Amino acid sequence: MGSATAAESQSSGQQEVLELDRVTIRFAGDSGDGMQLAGTQFTKTSAVLGNDISTFPDIPAEIRAPQGSLPGVSGFQVSFSSQDIYTPGDQPDVLVAMNPAALKTNIMDLPRGGLLVVNEDEFNDTNLKKAAYAANPLDDGSLQPYRLYRVPISTLNNRALKDSGLTAVQMDRCKNMFALGLMFWMYSRPLETTLHWIEEKFGKNRDVAEANKTALKAGYYFGETTEAFATHYHVPKAKLKPGLYRNITGNEAAALGFITASKLAGRPLFYGSYPITPASDVLHELARFKRFGVKTFQAEDEIAAIGAAIGASFGGSLGLTGTSGPGLALKSEAIGLAVMVELPLVIMNVQRAGPSTGMPTKTEQADLLQAMFGRNGESPVAIVAPATASDCFNMAVEAWRIAIKYRTPVIFLSDGYLGMGSEPWLVPDTNALPRIDPDFATDAETFQPYARNPETLARPWAIPGTPGLEHRIGGLEKADITGNVSYDPANHDKMVRLRAEKIERVAQDIPDVIVEGDQSGGLLVLGWGSTYGVITTAVQRARAEGKKVSAAHFRHLNPLPPNLGDVLARYDKVLMPEINLGQMRMLLRAKFLVDIQGLNKVNGRPFTIAEVENKISEMVG
Repeated sequence: MGSATAAESQSSGQQEVLELDRVTIRFAGDSGDGMQLAGTQFTKTSAVLGNDISTFPDIPAEIRAPQGSLPGVSGFQVSFSSQDIYTPGDQPDVLVAMNPAALKTNIMDLPRGGLLVVNEDEFNDTNLKKAAYAANPLDDGSLQPYRLYRVPISTLNNRALKDSGLTAVQMDRCKNMFALGLMFWMYSRPLETTLHWIEEKFGKNRDVAEANKTALKAGYYFGETTEAFATHYHVPKAKLKPGLYRNITGNEAAALGFITASKLAGRPLFYGSYPITPASDVLHELARFKRFGVKTFQAEDEIAAIGAAIGASFGGSLGLTGTSGPGLALKSEAIGLAVMVELPLVIMNVQRAGPSTGMPTKTEQADLLQAMFGRNGESPVAIVAPATASDCFNMAVEAWRIAIKYRTPVIFLSDGYLGMGSEPWLVPDTNALPRIDPDFATDAETFQPYARNPETLARPWAIPGTPGLEHRIGGLEKADITGNVSYDPANHDKMVRLRAEKIERVAQDIPDVIVEGDQSGGLLVLGWGSTYGVITTAVQRARAEGKKVSAAHFRHLNPLPPNLGDVLARYDKVLMPEINLGQMRMLLRAKFLVDIQGLNKVNGRPFTIAEVENKISEMVG
């Protein structure tokens, strides 16, 4: 638990309030216990209070795992703080375990002295057997290292709802609200935000709405009145930059970024996709914005989705498609088509663990080489990767800026950790965002389909139906300038090189990589994508201990920032953590001939701060 920043103060009765700078809570239970909902509501309330927050939902891959089984455990970790934070924390300070399986799969992450709240009603012989417990851990002394609170959540919840008119099953579904209410009391969170949400969500079903409100209040007042809890806690608001904030997930931020880009370009947004975890939320979010000219299309398969998006771009809209790794593989031929016809297109890949179907709800960074090279022939595309959940907004706009200016497909490489995680987002001043000029071709007298802008090498974007701008389009090789079908070897060589050079020229239009810390010497910890938070935190801690270590992060993966080679050459050692087996490290070592050391894992989970800290200590001594 975060360190105390103020002395204990008396509250009502014998209970005390202890002020902390940071707390990390993990809600864990069966996939039907509503842990994602409880965690989300705790997050929203903490955001309203002004805490800095970071979350990590951990959803089971099985759609309907047997109730009470180990594979069916669902978790949601939220870290909230009075200071800037970059990750949802390595270990929870508090574990709320709703059944034996949740305890079994999460207890190893709770540090000694951590606060453990369990729903003791669920620790019966049947559930203990499902979780492979030979004896009840609540009674055998194995939980002695923790501050254990045995709370009969199911019994107390049902007692509070006995006059609700709900069935036993319906009442049981409210127990997550009881647990949430208890955590609200324990960490000095008000009920109003969640009560308002319940009214909006269930207002048309009064019995259900009132039952959820009653359960939430019952949990809160149980914490307040029971003698079991001698202390509760307060985390002050964070000193964030002034402005309007909202809590946002990476997928929500990306969707809003894509919409913003369409407004900045003055062109309608078309999103064609096939549902796939963990990218489906983007379709759900964009479908809500029809009034902003957004058209969403749930296609029959991945190939149809990207085909429709390419068609939308040909028609002058912003053609967008989204998927995860397996879908990106299916889209590969059509991405090659987009490379050939040289139209703006953005492909969002929210990466998950593979190969094949892999682990659909677990995160990974292992689609990088697929994004770089996973097409037939020489078919280069630009690639960008957000660093945080809120940064998904910025990089969504950036993806479209590059796609439109350079007339190229751009792959937006997020991952499940970013897409499903959330953090506070400072809502930008849209008037300060630079406009994106589609620069459509209009002059029939000078129009040539594959003539090129001398600066960007982009070909003209001609809206179908514009008189005199008719031209041939398709996947066959194009003749330089005219765009006619060509099988000439010299022309093919020239066009392949032109398309590659066009992508390289994007580098003239992207920022340099920035180093935090010493500008030379010692160890540089380099990252891309979702490793930003752990790298930043681990390096800050190492520097506080006097270690000569710096951090750098880049968001443009192809082409790379123009100064990256110079930065790498200035350091004695370079470390690159990746949630893969070293894909970017391989590319950088080949390009810059620098002996970059890797820190790699592929267990479906993000790095912990401790893992990066330990590797830093190993390398700097």
